[in-house]
Amino acid sequence: MILKGRVQGVGFRPFVYVLANQLGLTGYVSNNEEGVLILLTGAEPAVHDFCESLVKRPPPMAQIQSHDLQEIEKLAFEDFRIVPSEKNQKLNLALTPDFALCDACKSEISDQRNRRFSYPFTTCVNCGPRWAITNTFPFERGNTTLKNFKMCDPCREEYEDPADRRFHSQTNTCPDCGIDLELEHVQDGIVPVTGDSIFKKMSELIEQGKIIAIKNTGGYLICCDATNPAVIERLRTLKKRPEKPFAVLYPSIEMLEKELDVNMDQRMTLMSTEKPIVILSSRGIQSNLALESLAPKLSQIGVMLPYTGILQLLSAELSGPVVATSGNIHGSPIVSNKEDAKAWLSGLTDYLLHHNLSIANPQDDSVVKYSFKNGQHIMFRRSRGFAPNFMDFKAASPQKILAMGSHLKSTLSFIPNDFLYISQYLGNLDQYDVYERYVQTANNMCAIFEQEPEVILVDKHPAYNSTRLGHELSLKYHSELWSIQHHKAHFASVLGEYGMFDMKEPVLGVVWDGTGYGEDDQIWGGEFFVYQNKKIARLTHFEYFNWLAGDKMAREPRLSLFSLIDDAAEDVLHQKFTRQELEIYRSVKKSNTLQTSSVGRLFDAVASLLDLCDINTYEGEAAIILENKVRYEHLDHCKAYYRVGDGDRVCTATLWKHLYQDFLRGEEKEKIILNFLFTLATLVTDIASNKKIKKIALSGGVFQNTTLVDMLKDISNNRFELYFNRNLAPNDENISYGQLMYYLNCMPDKRGS
Repeated sequence: MILKGRVQGVGFRPFVYVLANQLGLTGYVSNNEEGVLILLTGAEPAVHDFCESLVKRPPPMAQIQSHDLQEIEKLAFEDFRIVPSEKNQKLNLALTPDFALCDACKSEISDQRNRRFSYPFTTCVNCGPRWAITNTFPFERGNTTLKNFKMCDPCREEYEDPADRRFHSQTNTCPDCGIDLELEHVQDGIVPVTGDSIFKKMSELIEQGKIIAIKNTGGYLICCDATNPAVIERLRTLKKRPEKPFAVLYPSIEMLEKELDVNMDQRMTLMSTEKPIVILSSRGIQSNLALESLAPKLSQIGVMLPYTGILQLLSAELSGPVVATSGNIHGSPIVSNKEDAKAWLSGLTDYLLHHNLSIANPQDDSVVKYSFKNGQHIMFRRSRGFAPNFMDFKAASPQKILAMGSHLKSTLSFIPNDFLYISQYLGNLDQYDVYERYVQTANNMCAIFEQEPEVILVDKHPAYNSTRLGHELSLKYHSELWSIQHHKAHFASVLGEYGMFDMKEPVLGVVWDGTGYGEDDQIWGGEFFVYQNKKIARLTHFEYFNWLAGDKMAREPRLSLFSLIDDAAEDVLHQKFTRQELEIYRSVKKSNTLQTSSVGRLFDAVASLLDLCDINTYEGEAAIILENKVRYEHLDHCKAYYRVGDGDRVCTATLWKHLYQDFLRGEEKEKIILNFLFTLATLVTDIASNKKIKKIALSGGVFQNTTLVDMLKDISNNRFELYFNRNLAPNDENISYGQLMYYLNCMPDKRGS
């Protein structure tokens, strides 16, 4: 019997061992390059019960994707055993993501009578790092960064005891044989504290207003008191992060629920085995959190609960929440080793907490949000706890395919076998060290599976670093190279998530974002497509307006305003530009040939017009502030600035004209924003109605706006079926997956056999 899926690193072999012995079966179980292999003999009813129990009630962390039962020549076994894994072929199995600390291990590290009291690397078959420490597979200790830590006798006894939950736990360690902590002052060197004293000391330092970089299992986190505005502002200055919100770590769900409203979906996600950051509303908060310092201009805050022993032991000593933000300098990837931490983080922090377990695959925390009215689940960042698997992938591919993704919010997707692997979020490839990690991840993906891609997929934008690397790798591996339009990849990502490619009826694709290279050499971003009969066709779009100053336009919302507003609007423009700037941009505007349909830039223009944001200090700042200025409850009294007729393009100029008239009349900012979002939502349903299409797939970074999502759900009112990205972020993180889906389903004439 061979079982495939997420079956390694989840306690599957010990589970099989116990079940087989309970039923009096003999044989063996082992990990192999395809999953879990089981050979067993016994009475037919017992074998039947074994198979049924295993498939229907597997270990809690396992996900069986397929199982194959074959009858072979009868063999004789004395008993049932777990045998060491043997790798005879190339890997063809699901990789295992990291799991949050389980309740049993949490209880042990809090119990003074337990030998693992205050040991932060306590794990079992149900929890602990997996992908973070994986060098290669099958998932055996020798294939992880734990290979240099030899188990002591008590740990070995647990490992060999079928009744113990650490039976065959590859991450098993304890204070006597495991990982060491070290607290270092950035100037004075090692602080002489050990054991639980380290966490008491760190708690004291945080309460004194100190900043500490803590090496967690996925990389360093920077922590400080979340109720102290002075230390938070100091961290902002040191990190060069003036406005971007910080995530907050709460010691317990009980403390969190006393201070913030948490609904059932949010609670379940916060308490899940992934334990991501969850974005909650901060309206009406009953807390001494330094909200304006933590999330300037926003009415929401990202929160998480302890998901490792390190964070749990620190939280047990804390009296309140702490900032827990990625350990990096602005724009760079998360730091994961001691040398880099001392080099890059010493200037940002007062203390560094190190440990001597190497991190093979650094990861940021994942981020999830639920729309506040209708509870739509939206992934904002897919990383720790979710990467690198994508278990919903069902399509078979005859080729080994590597999809390079986009330039911002980059990811990689690889099909080297029967499974699809999507990397953790990697970041903006403009940054050299992000690009280095991106290249390393691409190389590692090929190395771990010992497969060279036969096909490489890139974005159509020729200047994207992801596209350039794709060209380089296609030469290196002699691979076919195909470029796929950015927004068609977005659309295909939703079609792929819901398995919609075989549908006979048409699907409307609505893809709105900030930037994407179009097939007419213009900048797309306000697109409507139709999918039918294995083809995606551009149906209509927002009418073009001027794209000014290259990438600077995405960083400065005032330029989007300048592009759309009448040049005669002197009062507005002189508040935002110097005379010299106005002369330059007017000259550029007259001679400009590059145009855009970007809805993302339309958001920027509205935010700048309403004096909410003229220059972004982080990606998407203007749009995020715009959403946070309103509280949407119902559609009453909302009006549309523009309705589209059958066959028409969306007249951007008319929409803007009516919105601007409201502005001149002195309409409240909040009302203008709600009307703007209502207009966008009605445009979707208008076009769907005009084309008599019932199914609508929506993707692109604009659909991280939960107010827009809630309005769409209310306006559609069951007249339409709405499909949003659910397990992937709607932003450019889904591009690599969308490229794969487009290639496999919409380019049959281009694929090899």
